[in-house]
Amino acid sequence: MSQKADTYKQNFTEDDMPGLLAINEREKEIYGDQEPTHWATIVPYELGGEDPLWAVDCFVSEKETRHFHYVTLGFTNLFYDEEFAENEVSGFGFELTFRHLPVGGDPEKPLWAVNLLQNIAKYVFSTKNFFDTYHYMSANGPIRRDTDTDITAIVFYADHEMGELHSPHGHLKFLQLFGITGQEYINLKEGKYSVPDLLDRHKLTNPLLITDLARK
Repeated sequence: MSQKADTYKQNFTEDDMPGLLAINEREKEIYGDQEPTHWATIVPYELGGEDPLWAVDCFVSEKETRHFHYVTLGFTNLFYDEEFAENEVSGFGFELTFRHLPVGGDPEKPLWAVNLLQNIAKYVFSTKNFFDTYHYMSANGPIRRDTDTDITAIVFYADHEMGELHSPHGHLKFLQLFGITGQEYINLKEGKYSVPDLLDRHKLTNPLLITDLARK
């Protein structure tokens, strides 16, 4: 048994969730005692469930302007497994986050962003393709279904508030989704500007890159 595995067994038992605990501790560093809205998958993916993510947390942030801040749980290894102690990278190496302004007509705890994140997870788990900073993709329609919005694509950017961490199961980063318009997506595809250029322009007035479905 390696020293890493031995230390792992000393610190945790099979009833622990070391990867999840590390993420929860980062959440508490930012949000203190705020209890997030927690959407957990009813039927686990490995048992035939449709949703790959174990859960999604949602916090209400008052920074910059009041908005929702979602954090996925499940792209990385959350639960006890001695083999994970040897990993340099946990799972796919990232969890996703997403910030958006409240949408008129939405319930107090909007679920549509959870569906968006689960759909991205279905793509990742089925193709084994992973995302990284400055990647971008089309949502093939409004990112909020049945919504009249120009936001039809997303880019991936480092969530500087959540940052990166080294969990007992390896390193992971938090990648934030930022919704962009269909025209911005076309401009990126055509090379009219780069993702860093686009995000730097938005950060002048929106430092946290909070998605606004009303943006044109």
